[in-house]
Amino acid sequence: MPGSKPWPWSQLPSSAIDHYKQTYKMPAPDADGLGPEIKDNADGSICVQYHPNKGGRHEVQMCYEGCAVDGSPFSCMVDQIDGSYVTAFGAGLVGGMSGQMVSFTVTAKQGSLSKLDVKVDGPTKTDITRKDHGDKCDISFLPMTPGIYNIIVKYNGKEMKGSPFVSKVSVHENGIPLKPGEGRKRSQLSLGNSSEYSLKVLETNVVDLVASVKLPSGAIEPCLLKKDSEGHLCVGSFAPKSTGDYAIHISRDEKPIKGSPFHIKVGDKELAHASKVKVTGPTTKAIANEPNNLEIDCSEAGYGGLSIVIEGPHRSEIECKHYENRKYKIAYSPHEPGIYILNLRFADDHLPGSPFLLQVEGEPSGRLRETVSKTMEQAEPVKKNQNCEFYLQIPGTNPFDMEASVTDPEGSTELCEIMDEEDFHYRMMFTPQMEGTHTISIKHKGLHISGSPFVYSVGQLASGGTHKVQVGGPGVEKGEVGVNVFNIYTREAGAGELSVAVEGPSDALIKLEERPHGFLGVAYKVKVAGMYDIHIKFNDGHIPGSPFRVHISPDSGVARNVTVHSLKDRGLQVDKASTFTVSYNGAKGTLNACVRTPSGGHEDCFVQEMDEGLYGVRFIPKENGVHYLDIKLNDHHIPDSPFAIMVGSMAADPAMVLAHGDGLERGSTGTKNKFVVRTAGAGSSFLAVFIEGPSKCALSCREVDEGYEFSYTPFASGKYLITIKYGNINIAGSPYQSEVTARGGSGSGRKPSPLNETSSMVVETVEKRPGAKSLRRFRGDASKVNVRGPGLKKARCNATQSFTIDVKDAGHAMLCVGMVAPNGLPEPELMVKKNNPTQYTVSYRVVEAGEHTLCIRFGDEEVPGSPFSIAT
Repeated sequence: MPGSKPWPWSQLPSSAIDHYKQTYKMPAPDADGLGPEIKDNADGSICVQYHPNKGGRHEVQMCYEGCAVDGSPFSCMVDQIDGSYVTAFGAGLVGGMSGQMVSFTVTAKQGSLSKLDVKVDGPTKTDITRKDHGDKCDISFLPMTPGIYNIIVKYNGKEMKGSPFVSKVSVHENGIPLKPGEGRKRSQLSLGNSSEYSLKVLETNVVDLVASVKLPSGAIEPCLLKKDSEGHLCVGSFAPKSTGDYAIHISRDEKPIKGSPFHIKVGDKELAHASKVKVTGPTTKAIANEPNNLEIDCSEAGYGGLSIVIEGPHRSEIECKHYENRKYKIAYSPHEPGIYILNLRFADDHLPGSPFLLQVEGEPSGRLRETVSKTMEQAEPVKKNQNCEFYLQIPGTNPFDMEASVTDPEGSTELCEIMDEEDFHYRMMFTPQMEGTHTISIKHKGLHISGSPFVYSVGQLASGGTHKVQVGGPGVEKGEVGVNVFNIYTREAGAGELSVAVEGPSDALIKLEERPHGFLGVAYKVKVAGMYDIHIKFNDGHIPGSPFRVHISPDSGVARNVTVHSLKDRGLQVDKASTFTVSYNGAKGTLNACVRTPSGGHEDCFVQEMDEGLYGVRFIPKENGVHYLDIKLNDHHIPDSPFAIMVGSMAADPAMVLAHGDGLERGSTGTKNKFVVRTAGAGSSFLAVFIEGPSKCALSCREVDEGYEFSYTPFASGKYLITIKYGNINIAGSPYQSEVTARGGSGSGRKPSPLNETSSMVVETVEKRPGAKSLRRFRGDASKVNVRGPGLKKARCNATQSFTIDVKDAGHAMLCVGMVAPNGLPEPELMVKKNNPTQYTVSYRVVEAGEHTLCIRFGDEEVPGSPFSIAT
């Protein structure tokens, strides 16, 4: 008996039926002969019918224009009773929310629905609404009390397979039914440590490495490479589905690296078994606003990723406290008491007992939320040679230190005119000379302000979207009790409804300052210190980075008296200490100093008392780029903190970095989608690429003349957000949104993950100049250089000594040999002779008695034992 389900879109495109027929896929216990059919109901909805020939759980994957529709894949339970098939499906069989209607559907043989009996048992008596339509029965009920509801489905007096279905109902705040636009809050954490397989190969850089895996079936798929904590190459997101030999092929410049292919023997122990994951800790009862600790042991469960998802009436904090030997310590803290759903998955499969119905007790947090909304109109297009302006509020700045510039699509940069207005408002004006995408850089003391660089389109505006809303300003980074401000830029996002909400320990008074050309100023006033969340939505979707967590400090008080002396903010060098002093000027309290690095790390500074009320602060930078120095007294920022500090001779400027390529806008599953990040003229720094979407992506990078070309291979269709940062600052236009469709429009590809997956790659760039060709970069491993011979231990004056250097296993790099005499001058007679492609003989003759120093480098590193001390 066929099962059927209508899909109720109110306005279905005329081409949708044919498109669905091409993209319909039915994985099942036995998919042969299912014969899926799609029919037009002529009312803006469609009906999907299939003919199951085996009982069990079937999955319906629905794609439109190559992208999975909301809710896909849909799960259907099929059973055979008295020669007929009975099918049950719908979200209500799994769970819902109190105060909201919960519904599901059961189909049976035409004219036999009278034999169908459905009951719902739960914490309270629940009335069922039933509507029969031919072979389909729609059932709904309204649970007013949270808890577990058992749904019993019988046909002709016999329970169908899967019955009773366990529907776990959580509660909304105070049990009040949801208002339009509200929904269950979802917090998630995805951990891939237990899905990483180390290849035990040291590689200094992953640039130009390309990897693929040959499955036991013979199929070849791209795979994700990354470096583990020890610097070894490893395969990320390794989740084998069958036993056998997996061959990992890794090449650089189309040549296999040493050891490739790497073979991984997968037996039953290596396959992912969610049932073998052990969980201890609170899974049914928890305390709000306190850490609830889970211990999850995946050591016997094979390879797979772990995900923790908490759904309920409020958000929850989830954090991985510790990971070692495939064992996790997880702490979670729901914001408010209530009924929550705790989902624990391993390799996308639920752990035994998951999802768990979580009763959260404890005291309410007392957090309050205020929201304001505004309709943003579509900005008027700007033509070339037309006057344009930017209008921002930037507190804590000096007009004489402000600088603004505009870079056109061809890379030419001109300064903008800046007008200083009251209350730290600045008006930047410029006149574009051509159409296209321009980049606006706004700097204070030579460094980008929060939110800069900005994108400004001249001519026809590109398609908008939530991801194109930009936010910047101190009010989304830190604040004090009182008024805090930040800026919102929506010009490139198009028309839409913008909402700003502030949630925290006190009421917030929010004021919106309307400005021309897609700008909006936001000022919020709070009365109580604590942690606040700032939610910014555009067309009901969170913008990138939202909600922003802001720590509001009490009035800084005596911290305002503290001053900094001898702080050098330019010309600092890597591995060279920087020291300055901090004077209390009568203030009292505890001083703390911390440096935020360009790669996103945090380093504590060394603080030492030199005299009463006078402290010395010291830190050693480990990388080039802009560092931010936080100096606090009693956890309050002192004036001008954080301080921006430039390390290195040339600043890495994210405004000069551009990205282009089809892969930023569209892509296909199972194929490489490419884009180029142009870093020529932008200095050297860390280039980071993050791709977030319905599946992990195999991500690779190769160096090109103008910068770096990235390739990513997604495995599921959907929308992917591509974030590109340079020196830990978003480049202009980032993030990008790529619409990934199934290859060939066939609906092929893996099913989307139940939560968003993130793939990332970080590259330490080299300085490039526009128009210059890339020089070949040699990469070697100095630790694998073998040096031996009598000339390394002792020498005799005026006698020739020698030793050999073997670089057979060390890769390719420059070999440097040098020797210094006791008087500090180089030895005049030193010769390197090549014996064969990987072996060298070094001969030298010394004329001065004493201790000589011999240095041998391979690439940038000393070989083992170097520098050698040789006595005569």
